[in-house]
Amino acid sequence: MCGCFSNLYSPLAVLLQGTLAGLLFGFFLQKGKVSKFDVIVNQLLLKDFTVLKIMLTAVVVGGLGIYTFLNLGWLTSLSITPKTIVELIVGGIIFGTGMAVLGFCPGTVVAAAGEGAKDAWFGILGLVTGVIIYAEIYPWVQTKIFKGTLIQGTLTGLTGVSPWFLFLLLGILIYFGSKAVKKLERKR
Repeated sequence: MCGCFSNLYSPLAVLLQGTLAGLLFGFFLQKGKVSKFDVIVNQLLLKDFTVLKIMLTAVVVGGLGIYTFLNLGWLTSLSITPKTIVELIVGGIIFGTGMAVLGFCPGTVVAAAGEGAKDAWFGILGLVTGVIIYAEIYPWVQTKIFKGTLIQGTLTGLTGVSPWFLFLLLGILIYFGSKAVKKLERKR
């Protein structure tokens, strides 16, 4: 087998931290209502922008937190796994197709199952099956399909632009974007 379960032997403290983080993540997904099938599908149909608002907020808050921890010395570095353009495109297609067909993404499907959504269990079954299959075929896929130049790094590392400037720029874009979304939602 692939060794998929090797992390089950991690120290108890690490497993408890992961469990707590997962519970909090699921709680916030549920409170944000993004564990609802209709909310996800309406985002894809450009009728409800709740998911976009939550994801952009998460990117800014998470990014500010990570770079603050780096500046305070609480983190020593970022561990970025290098990927090829083909890997990113294939991953995006698989993720997007699964989300469009199921109406959930990997995080929201677990939160929806926790709420009692029976259809979410089909998504979890598909998610687990897909992970196991992909783990088994990955060595072949990596050598035959995912060849090419590796891209590694963050946007700030690749461009040389300060992360604080990028967060300011992103904050401005989110502000004006949310105003445009509110205007669009009022028209409907």
